[in-house]
Amino acid sequence: MQTRRTALRWLAAGSGLTALTTKTHAAETLIKHGKIKQSIVHWCFERGAKWKLADTIKAAQELGCVSVEGVRTEDWELLKQNNLKCAYVGAHGFVKGMNNPVFWDANFQAMRDRIDKCAEYGNPNVLSFTGFTDTTAQGGGVISLEQGKKNCIEAYKKILPYAEQKGVTVIMEHLNSRDATDMKGHPGYQGDNVDYCAEIIRGVGSPNMKLLFDIYHVQIMHGDVIRRIEENKDIIGHVHTAGNPGRAEIGKDQEINYPPIIKKLIDVGYTGYLGHEFIPTIDPMVGLREAVTLCDVA
Repeated sequence: MQTRRTALRWLAAGSGLTALTTKTHAAETLIKHGKIKQSIVHWCFERGAKWKLADTIKAAQELGCVSVEGVRTEDWELLKQNNLKCAYVGAHGFVKGMNNPVFWDANFQAMRDRIDKCAEYGNPNVLSFTGFTDTTAQGGGVISLEQGKKNCIEAYKKILPYAEQKGVTVIMEHLNSRDATDMKGHPGYQGDNVDYCAEIIRGVGSPNMKLLFDIYHVQIMHGDVIRRIEENKDIIGHVHTAGNPGRAEIGKDQEINYPPIIKKLIDVGYTGYLGHEFIPTIDPMVGLREAVTLCDVA
């Protein structure tokens, strides 16, 4: 059921909302400052709104976003035809990650393949994960925190020279382990502490190894988001948004105050992409218009 506040958001956005099949000049007027490169993460809208890739592309163009993220490499030609980047591409999953040598060979192969594609299309980032602590069911056993960190550093040092050669960045994501809801949290994920993830990335010591700083996940595990940005400004390579609780829209119905967070990113010199990774609960274009406007800080 809609809350009164949500209903008001619908009404406020309605006068400027156009259907995906209708031409609009929103890109000329919605983003007024353009100090950060905004992007849409496709899987959220495929899942929450049943959008096809063509719908997300159309939305990105109407809003003035410059990327559609997480898109399989087979579809990159379509993005290119529409003058859009793919700000990150996944390589391996978040369960069988880099903390366990059992999974290294498969992960390395997947990462090399994605690195090659990124180099070919001029897309910047390949996404990677620490992995779960316990992968007994997947044949990996249990890995301690300390051993997981050592294994991650060793593994990334093996693949980073290839990424450096190709001019591609490997981004490792911090995820929350508190929310057990499907795709809203990942209980058992070893890299659930930002400081732990930062130690791995700094231990690798490559300019092409960075942190995917997901504001939603950081808020759940730590809070104090602006201080965390300051502490990790040298290693943040990509940023995601979503509202908390619930991984929904980023407006006033949730607890994170996005404009000062985006301003902090700009102030510390962040030049990467900002991907909207919320699962829509209302008309997706209403939520995206709101998100793009909130993040277009002066």
